[in-house]
Amino acid sequence: MTLSRRDFIKLVGGAAGMLALTPFSRVFPLPDFPQSPRLGRNCTGGKITIHSQPQGNATVVKEIYEDTVVAWLRERTGYMEGQFNQRWVETPEGFIHAAGLQPVEYHPNEPLKEMPAGKAGFWAEVSVPYVDFVLENPVPGSPWLKDAVQWNRPTRLYYSQVMWIDQIKVSDVTGNLIYRINELYGSYGDIFWAEAAAFRPLTAEEVAPLSPEIDPAEKKVVANLTYQTLSCQEAGREVFFCQMSSGAKWDANGNAVDAWSTPIGEHWTWRKSLSIHMAGGTVGGGYDTPGVSWTNLFSGTGVAIHSTFWHNLYGTPRSHGCINVRPEDAKWIFRWTTPLVSLDPGDLTIQGDGGTHVVVEERTF
Repeated sequence: MTLSRRDFIKLVGGAAGMLALTPFSRVFPLPDFPQSPRLGRNCTGGKITIHSQPQGNATVVKEIYEDTVVAWLRERTGYMEGQFNQRWVETPEGFIHAAGLQPVEYHPNEPLKEMPAGKAGFWAEVSVPYVDFVLENPVPGSPWLKDAVQWNRPTRLYYSQVMWIDQIKVSDVTGNLIYRINELYGSYGDIFWAEAAAFRPLTAEEVAPLSPEIDPAEKKVVANLTYQTLSCQEAGREVFFCQMSSGAKWDANGNAVDAWSTPIGEHWTWRKSLSIHMAGGTVGGGYDTPGVSWTNLFSGTGVAIHSTFWHNLYGTPRSHGCINVRPEDAKWIFRWTTPLVSLDPGDLTIQGDGGTHVVVEERTF
């Protein structure tokens, strides 16, 4: 049986009762998501509109709030003024501009009942639209969590994020298995507890290298800032292609931001991480993001090709300097590039130019 949030709060005696419980007793069960093979989550951090037609000037049918999950029926081409991206998603209630919907699925898992023998923990991927968590530490360490607590915002992990699991318990309220979650790399020290069914353990096969027989010196990633495309090549032959979002050229107020540009030139992958907490920038113009998966760092101290769960605007500059790609694309690139990284420890740094060659270029039409 899955408890609703209202039933859960009643069960533990309201908010005051919840605060008196241990952190792992306050873990919420998974919510009831729409029944559809493919779903979309409002990933904008605010409200978005559902229109009667796939056009920005069509009648607004409804507004949906942050993290609302809708059935994703199919994609359509439409029109949104001022946007390069003209993809729309058809839902049972109308059409939503695709930029604001993270493509997600709902695949709850049979939780592990005990930790793998001889292992300190295991990597797992969120396989549901989102999962709520509670903090074990009484005071949050990371800026994003401090902000969430201050403004009473939900604390959640999202579809495709990869996290480190190091303990398993049974909730004494719901009776469900729950996991203790850490960030091994870039962590501020925060520790979470969340519903175990939301996490799918990664396997060694999933991180096995692609095209290992190819001389690493023959592999090259070419990221084109003009076309917002990424190409993986073996001896000059393209073997993989995807859209990307490079560093934004303007901030939310329309001001030019040179500091967010993806650095043009010749680079080499120097660190790879299955999951890393990424933070940088300045107050009001920075970022602080946990669980950034399938990360390939190639320039400076923080510029990387990595998975993205906070937007669906590929084909348009959007990042603070990194190259954002879809989770499935980031995973392929991670497996194909060097250095090779196994599940244990899931992170590797090398010196010099030993990693895969990454070329960031611009081309005029």
